[in-house]
Amino acid sequence: MTHSGTRSEITPPLKVLTMKRIVGIVALSIAPILAGCSNKTTGPDYTHKLGPGQSALRLITDPNRLPDLGGAYRNRDMLLLDGIDQSLSWFAAPSSKRHFPFESITHEQAQTSLMAFGQLLESSSDEAAFVSDVKRLFDVYESVGYNDEGIVLFTGYYAPIFPASKTKSSRFAYPLYKRPADLATDPTTGQPLGRKLPSGQTVPYYTRAEIEQSKMLGGTELIWLEDPLSVYIIHVNGSAKVRLDNGSEMYVGYAGKTDRPYVGLGKSMIDEGLIDEDELSLPAIRSMYRTNPQKVMELINRNESYVFFKEYAGDKWPAGSLGVRVCAETSLATDKRIYPRGGMVLVDTQAVQLSTGKRRFLRYMLDQDTGGAIQAPGRADIFMGVGNTAEILAGGQYAEGRLYYLFLKPEFVQEYMPTARVAGK
Repeated sequence: MTHSGTRSEITPPLKVLTMKRIVGIVALSIAPILAGCSNKTTGPDYTHKLGPGQSALRLITDPNRLPDLGGAYRNRDMLLLDGIDQSLSWFAAPSSKRHFPFESITHEQAQTSLMAFGQLLESSSDEAAFVSDVKRLFDVYESVGYNDEGIVLFTGYYAPIFPASKTKSSRFAYPLYKRPADLATDPTTGQPLGRKLPSGQTVPYYTRAEIEQSKMLGGTELIWLEDPLSVYIIHVNGSAKVRLDNGSEMYVGYAGKTDRPYVGLGKSMIDEGLIDEDELSLPAIRSMYRTNPQKVMELINRNESYVFFKEYAGDKWPAGSLGVRVCAETSLATDKRIYPRGGMVLVDTQAVQLSTGKRRFLRYMLDQDTGGAIQAPGRADIFMGVGNTAEILAGGQYAEGRLYYLFLKPEFVQEYMPTARVAGK
């Protein structure tokens, strides 16, 4: 059973934006390549911050404002149960407790919400029964969005695949670095703090240009890639699968970043007049790099932020900011300073298809990741998967929509804790 009104009758109509983009990341506080390139002075400010004391979420008390719970149920697939298990594995770790309570949501409530939701997915006899139980058992919160009217911009990200080597050569001469020992990060929020001095004082970390030009991190190389743009794309996406020159495969992912500010490469290219805004895409950036690599590298260095990497086991890759595997069209990246980690969300927006244009994207998802340009309540990033097809889908994902969070009502937490679904079972 769904609510009686249509989307346009209940809420302001959603704006679908068609400009081709590629954004991303798949790790903590990484920014999209083209971040910031859409907002002109007269356009929406999707990065509008919350006011003092304002929450990114508000409880829906009017049943007519509930999202299409049944439609999202019809669109479910097995990846949703896998995503729930991934989040539950994070909640099972004692370190997850440091992030709760999140406003009024306790750790036990958030964890049990996933257990109960997974149980309903597996045991509901039909859509009507599922929706009825969700309405009875769960509180639904809506994002206030960028404009306090619930509008969120949804972009997409993916995990790329690149050739690489563990040893430097004439072909593979550009490194990804391991996390340096002096990189300071807040143990609770994961936010980068800067460079920790022997005295214990923390100062801003070196810029991207300073790191690259000085070779100060020599000896800490993880892998070597074919060109600087490949390095930068992996920095932006925060994760990659690499095919090594010895025939094996390796999975690399986020291990930390500096506290320096991020500047989107796409925005810089537009500002320099190198590419028209309507033509902006990752293939266009690659083409520009082949034509004028020196200029593109100059613009890349305007992004002072720098990312470090480590190897991941194949069953843990690609990993989001929670350290668990993210799943295609199931994992969402949001600003973890204002949204609770790991929980069940419902996304209602538009997404591209490979052959037939836009489609409604109405799915239950898990909030399992974050990104440097994914800041404020008006921004969220959908993980589209791995490889070339995912790159196309991520590149076309640029549409407004709505974001909802589902948490078990406090009075049902103890009731569902003993009988709820257990992760991995």
